[in-house]
Amino acid sequence: MENQFKHFFNKAIAYIRDIISLNDHIDTDKASQYIRSNIDFKGPNAYILAFAIIVASVGLNTNSIPVIIGAMLISPLMGPIFGIGYGLGTNDTAFLRKALKNLIVMVVISILASTLYFLISPLELENPTELLARTNPTIYDVLIALFGGFAGIVETSRRDKGTVISGVAIATALMPPLCTAGFGLATGSLKYFLGALYLFSINSIFIAIATFLTVKYLKFPMATFTDPAKQKRVSRWIAATVIIVIIPSVYSAFIMIKENNFNHTAKEFISKNKEMARSYIYDYSVNMRSKPPRIELFIAGEALSDAEVHGIYKSARELGLTDDQIIISQNAAMDQSGTADNAALQSIYERSDREILKRDLLIDTLKKEIDAYKTRELPYGQLAQELYAQYPALTDVTLTKGYSMRADTIGMSEQILIILETKPGNRIPAKDLERMKSWLTARLDFQNIKLIQQ
Repeated sequence: MENQFKHFFNKAIAYIRDIISLNDHIDTDKASQYIRSNIDFKGPNAYILAFAIIVASVGLNTNSIPVIIGAMLISPLMGPIFGIGYGLGTNDTAFLRKALKNLIVMVVISILASTLYFLISPLELENPTELLARTNPTIYDVLIALFGGFAGIVETSRRDKGTVISGVAIATALMPPLCTAGFGLATGSLKYFLGALYLFSINSIFIAIATFLTVKYLKFPMATFTDPAKQKRVSRWIAATVIIVIIPSVYSAFIMIKENNFNHTAKEFISKNKEMARSYIYDYSVNMRSKPPRIELFIAGEALSDAEVHGIYKSARELGLTDDQIIISQNAAMDQSGTADNAALQSIYERSDREILKRDLLIDTLKKEIDAYKTRELPYGQLAQELYAQYPALTDVTLTKGYSMRADTIGMSEQILIILETKPGNRIPAKDLERMKSWLTARLDFQNIKLIQQ
């Protein structure tokens, strides 16, 4: 019996080894040639990178996921990153420097091009979700980059290649963070710029680390004799880089999980307490910045009784919330002596919301009109001081902007009228008046200027 069990165990181990063995499927020489030929930033790769930048920027600008995916597939950024991991793994310092230099050039050009695009793009999104998604990396992005990198280098090393590289390009998303960094530069947003660069750094570093580990495991041919001391320093640098990059992402993931769990709890709490006897929760807000996080309830209908308030707090405690995390706002609630029906009250509030929305739209329109008027307003005080400084004989300057209408023509034209008063016997010569008019035309960017000297 014991011999049968041992035979079965050995057979199972042999079967598992056969499944996970890579020896019969790997061609390291061919893989080395492929990696070396895909790090250069010249010829077709330069054009492809430029096209991918524009495609990704447009996709992010329009929140179009298919366009963004297309840019990921087009981008040639994966080549130099695999090259960095390969150079580290094979101890080829010359190739490593070349791959690193090409990657830096690609990154700089990508950021500059995307910055230029967002500076000239007329489209402004109120909720740029695809851009914002590239600014808050977590430990999950580390895992995606690491295992995506493993998949990519194993696929590169395989004799019969498939479509894995395309999947890795989509999963790790190297191009969108660079375009988001360009958006941050174009809009002056440090949050977008640093967050996107951090995500790109995570993706690049862990793809390179996965490549380095796989190259070591598959025993790619070494470029030169390995110096143990040098290899030890490289290992220390890699370990330090991993720790530095992972720590912020772990913290970010912790915050994200905490917020997600609290939002889920808040939704469950609201669902359980949405409607009461003569009142209902018509809205709520979650404040994650307070300590502890709080949920504010906005009550409509009749004012809550003490028993109903106690019931709300009891329901919160059943979900693990404390009383101080629940804030009840009854500004929209009526006294219990009222006889209004809940449905009628809800209709009133919905109608009020529509009226408030109309009012806000009207206010926005008026603000825009006021801003447009302010941009056309003359800098009266500054302009008068500049005229006094250039023409000491002036004692009084009157500036006004209006319209001139001629009797012999139909219509009117906008005109700036400037009345000048000087000291007795110090009239400004006609030549100087013409020079003043030319200066005012350039200074105000306005052609129809009339000068009158009293």
